[in-house]
Amino acid sequence: MRTTQLLIVILLMMITANQTEGQAPGRYASVNGIKLYYEIHGSGTPLVLIHGGGSTITTTFGTILPMLAKNHQVIAVELQAHGHSSDREAPVTFKQDADDVAELLKQLNIKAADIMGFSNGGQTSMEIGMRHPERVRRLILASMFYKRDGTDPAFWEGMKHAKFSDMPQPYKDAFLDITHDSAALMNMFEKDAQRMQTFRDWTTQELSSIKAPALVVIGDKDLTRPEHAVEMHRLLSNSRLAILPGTHGSYMGEIMSPDASSRVPELFVAMVEEFLTYNYQ
Repeated sequence: MRTTQLLIVILLMMITANQTEGQAPGRYASVNGIKLYYEIHGSGTPLVLIHGGGSTITTTFGTILPMLAKNHQVIAVELQAHGHSSDREAPVTFKQDADDVAELLKQLNIKAADIMGFSNGGQTSMEIGMRHPERVRRLILASMFYKRDGTDPAFWEGMKHAKFSDMPQPYKDAFLDITHDSAALMNMFEKDAQRMQTFRDWTTQELSSIKAPALVVIGDKDLTRPEHAVEMHRLLSNSRLAILPGTHGSYMGEIMSPDASSRVPELFVAMVEEFLTYNYQ
């Protein structure tokens, strides 16, 4: 009887352990007045993932995060008012987001990390490179631009009249799956829209001030113009450039461009891995 009971206890422990392993390792940090949500996956050199506007960890990086976690300690964050993270009585800004991520790294006792940002997360990553260079080892700037003429004028015209109904449904669904709060969703939409409506160019001097090695990546049919990506590549003092087949984020399997048969996300991860390990000096 005792042997049977012991076996049952061991079995229950194994089941519990397996369930725990399957759960997202979500955590919160008190950062500059908000509760900042983050997850840690894998082990190895630290790699911070910063999602796009209106997004969550999963909507931006759900496809490639497991691949990246094979060789890195992936620290994926959800920024102010996004996903699980709380809000503050202030607009969302790239500078504040950069300061929040830098403070998180400080609290985690991570001296420097590789930083990957997609879309608005790329602009936040760029700000980290400017404001907190000591926290950055290498940068991956994906599908972002540093000034208004980096994308089609029609984008800015559309942003002037941005409506909640224009927000892609997968982003709405992902947010509500987390918060179950439609008012919080509207708040996030309005703050993200305001940030883009009041977008101001960075100067070429500001961009050139980034000294960390950088990988600039866009799709050939991206929001960012190929000519602008080349311009960024030229201005960054130590950068590489990749223009992959795809749209805004499709090359990394972002939720708005799902294609389970595409091998491009695997190619993208392989390129990132080489960039983070190869000595380009």
